[in-house]
Amino acid sequence: MAHIVSPEAENLLDKEIPVLDHGFVRLVDYMGGDQRIVQAARVSYGKGTRTVREDELLIDYLMAHQHTSPFEHVVLEIHCKMPIFVARQWVRHRTARINEISGRYSVMENEFYLPPEEQILYQNRDNKQGRAPDEVPRELQQKVLEILQRDQGNVYASYEELISDGIARELARINLPLSLYTQWYWQMDLHNLFHFLELRMDAHAQWEIRQYANAIASFARAVAPMAYRAFEKHVLGGCRLSAAEVDAVRHLIRGEPHSLRGLARREFEAKLNLSSEPPRE
Repeated sequence: MAHIVSPEAENLLDKEIPVLDHGFVRLVDYMGGDQRIVQAARVSYGKGTRTVREDELLIDYLMAHQHTSPFEHVVLEIHCKMPIFVARQWVRHRTARINEISGRYSVMENEFYLPPEEQILYQNRDNKQGRAPDEVPRELQQKVLEILQRDQGNVYASYEELISDGIARELARINLPLSLYTQWYWQMDLHNLFHFLELRMDAHAQWEIRQYANAIASFARAVAPMAYRAFEKHVLGGCRLSAAEVDAVRHLIRGEPHSLRGLARREFEAKLNLSSEPPRE
């Protein structure tokens, strides 16, 4: 099979998609597409591709039954610019190949992340790593932004002073905050990219990294549209149920009360979008 070209992906190459206030993602290159997934899955038969409908049905089957290795034959290379605290969440996905700008060799730019006012929220009392939906007074939001801007300006001024005094860049950088922007080239196969998107597009992920995941999803959709439709159908639009939750579904189908209570019940009902229904005791 010849080199696979996706017209949608070609239109996105080298075009920056802005994210947050100074960040972006840019599709640098890609290898493969839906046809490559199909070819990899059918390699034992040696028949190549068939009809478009058959190809889409095969990709859907692979995704539905978690036969993931054919998706690893599609690779995306993305240039990303993000705040360091986002990068540190992002790098936990250890299945990528990454090359990040180094503050040992380069003078870091004076670019820091400032959250939009509506994202300056209180600590969530139930979720220890999240924000609460409660409204924050605008005066307090403005105070937060002023503190962030003041501290960012002071720290960068000190960084510039150390650089101008000839102090080694690897030492001058150590006081720079997590809100500083960094950049990297990030290469990942489609199977692992889908796992990244599943976790980082989820409502429980931090708002800032969700913005990057949503932008990167457009690259995956352009490179392998059939695979992305299957991903939306079976992963983004689906859910995993525990044995106790499967038993609860059986009871609901029979019109019987189930035994889940407390947090387990709330999580189950959220998965099935049953929260608005009256509880069945």
